[in-house]
Amino acid sequence: MDPGTILLFAAAALASLFMAWVIGAGSSGATPFAPAVGANAISTMRAAFLVGILGFAGAVTQGGSVSEAVGSGLVDGISLPVSGVIVVLLIGAGLMAIGIYTGYPIATAFTVTGSVVGVGLSLGGDPAWGKYAEISAVWVLTPFIGGGIAYGIASVLPRPDVPEDVSVPFLAGIVGTVVANLEFAFLASVGGTLAAGGATAIPFDGTAATVAVSLGFGAVAAAVVRWDVSRDEAGGLRRFLLSLGALVAFSAGASQVGLAVGPLFPLLEELPTVSPIVVLLGGGVGILVGSWTGAPRMIKSISQEYASLGPRRSIATLVPSFLIAQSAVLLGVPVSFNEIIVSAIVGSGAAVAGGAGVSPRKLGLTVAAWVGSFILAFGLGYGSMLLLDL
Repeated sequence: MDPGTILLFAAAALASLFMAWVIGAGSSGATPFAPAVGANAISTMRAAFLVGILGFAGAVTQGGSVSEAVGSGLVDGISLPVSGVIVVLLIGAGLMAIGIYTGYPIATAFTVTGSVVGVGLSLGGDPAWGKYAEISAVWVLTPFIGGGIAYGIASVLPRPDVPEDVSVPFLAGIVGTVVANLEFAFLASVGGTLAAGGATAIPFDGTAATVAVSLGFGAVAAAVVRWDVSRDEAGGLRRFLLSLGALVAFSAGASQVGLAVGPLFPLLEELPTVSPIVVLLGGGVGILVGSWTGAPRMIKSISQEYASLGPRRSIATLVPSFLIAQSAVLLGVPVSFNEIIVSAIVGSGAAVAGGAGVSPRKLGLTVAAWVGSFILAFGLGYGSMLLLDL
C-alpha cells in the first residue's frame, strides 16, 4: 500500500474518532442521565463518568448491526472510497459540532444518513429503497410511539388508584424482559441473548424455554423494584430512574457508534488485518472520551429542562427511549436520540399539563432542524463529491 493511501486511511480513522467524540459529547452522551440529574438523583460529573463507560460497553457489544447498515446498506452497487468516507464523517461531525456550539438540535442519525446517501448517489450508486422505507418508518413512527408510551406511563404513575409499588414494578418487569432478549456479540455461541443462553439450562427446548427465561428475568426485576419501592418510595424511584438511565446510555453507545465507524466498514475489505471489533473499540473509546470531556456541560444544560419533570415523569421519558433505541439496534437502523428523547418528553408533558405542557413553536423548530439537517447533509455530501471529481 502506497504512502498516499495510508495517509487517506489515517485521515478517515481520525475523522471517525472525531465523529465518535462529538457523539459522546453531544446529545447521546448527555440525554441518558439528564433526567436523573434534573431530578437530583445523581451529580453531573458522576453521570458523565457512567455514561462514558456504559456507552463504550454498548458500542463494543451491540454496535455491529447499525455499523454494517451505515457502512454498506444505504446505497447499492458501490462501496464508498476512502475520500467519500472522509467527506461523510467530516460533514456529520462538522454539523454536529455546530449544533453543540450553537444549541441547535442537530440529529446525528439524520446528518450521517443524509451525507452517506448523498455521497453514494453522487458516485453512481443506486438507491436502497427497501432500507430507506425501513429507516423512514422508524423515523416517522418514533414520535408517535415514543410519545404515546410516555403519555400512557405519565398518565398512570401519579394516579392514587394505581399504587406505585404496583405500577413501577410492572414497568421494571417489562424492561427486564426486554433486557433478557437483547442481542450481544459475546453470546453468539449460546443464541445471542441472555434468554437463549438461559434456555439451554432448562429441560425443555424451543420457544417455550426462551419465553420462560424471559418472563423469569422480568419477574425478578419486578420483585426487586417492588421490594425497593415498598420500603423507600423516594429512594426506590430514584434507583429505578438511575437504572433506566444506565440502560439508555448503553443503548446510545450501541446505536450511535455505527454513525461514527459505520462508514469505515467498507474500507476493511482493503485492510483484512483490521477486525471490525477493533473499529468498534476505537469508536467506543471516542464516545467514552467525548462523554468524559464534553458531556458534563451538555448534561448540566439539558438537565435544567428536566428539572421540572421529577422522577416519575423522567421514568415515563426513559422507558420508551430504551425500548425504541433497542428496537433500532435490532433492525440495524440509525436513529436519532434527539428525536427519541424529545418525543418522550412531549408525550409525558402532554399527560401532565395537557396542551400547556407542549410548546408548538419550539417543537416546530426542532422538527425543522431535524429535516433541515438531513437535507443539508445530503446536499453537502452530493455536492462535495461532484467537486472532488472535477
